[in-house]
Amino acid sequence: MNQMQGLLLSDRYRLVDSIGSGGMGRVWRAHDEVLHRAVAIKELTAALYVSESDQAVLLARTRAEARAAARINHSAVVTVHDVLEHDGRPWIVMELVEGHSLADAVKDSGRVEPREAARIGLWVLRGLRAAHSAGVLHRDIKPGNVLLSRDGRVLLTDFGIAQVEGDTTITRTGEVVGSVDYLPPERIRGHDPGPASDLWALGATLYTAVDGRSPFRRTTPLTTMQAVVEEEPGEPEHAGPLAPVIAALLQKDPADRPDAAQAEQMLAEVAEGRRPSETEAHVPTVDLPNAPTNSGTYGSHGGPAPDPAAATLDHPANHAPNHQAHHPAPPASPHHAPPNQPPYGPAAGPRGRRRGRTIALVVVIAALVGGGGAAAMKYADEWGQQPGASPSSSPSSSATSPTPSPEEGKETPSGGVPDSWVRVDDPRGFSLALPSKEWQRQEADQFQVDYTPDGGKSFLRIAVDDQPDFPTPYEHLLDLEQQLQRLSDYQRVSLDENMYRDCPGARWEFTWTAMPKDGAFPGPRRAVEQMYLSRDGVEYAIYMSAPAADWEQMRRQFDHMLQGWRPSADKAG
Repeated sequence: MNQMQGLLLSDRYRLVDSIGSGGMGRVWRAHDEVLHRAVAIKELTAALYVSESDQAVLLARTRAEARAAARINHSAVVTVHDVLEHDGRPWIVMELVEGHSLADAVKDSGRVEPREAARIGLWVLRGLRAAHSAGVLHRDIKPGNVLLSRDGRVLLTDFGIAQVEGDTTITRTGEVVGSVDYLPPERIRGHDPGPASDLWALGATLYTAVDGRSPFRRTTPLTTMQAVVEEEPGEPEHAGPLAPVIAALLQKDPADRPDAAQAEQMLAEVAEGRRPSETEAHVPTVDLPNAPTNSGTYGSHGGPAPDPAAATLDHPANHAPNHQAHHPAPPASPHHAPPNQPPYGPAAGPRGRRRGRTIALVVVIAALVGGGGAAAMKYADEWGQQPGASPSSSPSSSATSPTPSPEEGKETPSGGVPDSWVRVDDPRGFSLALPSKEWQRQEADQFQVDYTPDGGKSFLRIAVDDQPDFPTPYEHLLDLEQQLQRLSDYQRVSLDENMYRDCPGARWEFTWTAMPKDGAFPGPRRAVEQMYLSRDGVEYAIYMSAPAADWEQMRRQFDHMLQGWRPSADKAG
């Protein structure tokens, strides 16, 4: 990524450094050399990972984001300055807000005091009213998209999945987009959103702000959506006079929620230290503690609630002693795996139970969404973060953070997948782009599958582990490297932490010499592996091995394969 620093776009905007990333893009701090001011520029990185035919949809969506934000003229909405094209992709030039996001504030301080949360919510609501008046729904209100500037301003950002009234040209039928924790129940059911949907997400955001945890966060996206539709949120422990306002905004039926004017009055009263007067019409009467007398400060006591997912998983140390990783001794039968490589193998531990539970939940959610359906579900939220703390879930929100995102190591090059390649939907749920139909599928074991064009001399291997034994892919690869020291002439080329698809990952490249006793293809070999931990906690390993003499071509193909990779959750997208 460093090679892009200093790049001049449109003979005007010079990139300074990367300051955030999310599911669809990366944000850069840049300098406008015409007006001599600092700006933020959003780069559409998602276009690097799709086929050329799919890029048009992404380009249209990015342009729509800019158009949507440009229609809104309000001090509580981040200003869009310009839209330009570079490298075949659009880049959005916008106001640079020096500060951090509400998600950062919750992560750093544990929670926000009710009066300050009400002040923040009041400005978000004012920005939303301006957007709704312009015919724009935000559809992704969450703590990461609420920016807190150093001068005290509150700004709403990232209209990347906004819907403009009357414009349905780039939204697929039945598609559900947004951050799972903050999706209102009507959208999960497949119904069209309205202004009340943004207000529901604001209620969930305020709950997260005052309690340090998301009201509906469960162990997986599917169980979270089920909770949104079927369960009532627990009473926030630290909301004080803001509690009935939150409860009113989180009513399941959009018709039962307050409108924007009513919600603004309630929030203004709490921000001023008074009890809200109109909540009784929307929720049952509750006993309220005395309103706090301090305002404008973040709480320093307490901390984020533990991640519910962590309580359901075995500690990695419980499995590590027996972990066979995915490089045991070569199998005896070349039918199951090419012999001249350090092949993957099944990891220790009970793997089948979680998959069965997930399948059952898919059926539940399918019943919930009904006839409207959810043709595709996109999760913009960073699922592996603590509940309510998703500072890098939105590229625009992260753009304001003074702390750069930890994007280190190597990255795949730009360019997309060649149109001549073929897409293969694997029976195990994921999807691949391959150079030709000559690449044949071979089962390795219940967790791994290979694709090879030449009977195993060169091959691509995919390993999927829904109960990873290591906290990070980097630590996993370090362990694997220790096990591979036995290989003849083993040499590390590189082993670096990185971000793949804006998820924590690691990339490893190495060489060794396969001996005649190892199989049919002895001689110098080379391998590369990209491992990453997805937002739903599944560890994916994408591994390629080939003779050293063929490596230059295979290495280029591997980069395209990374760009065309789609895990199970992304196939419909």
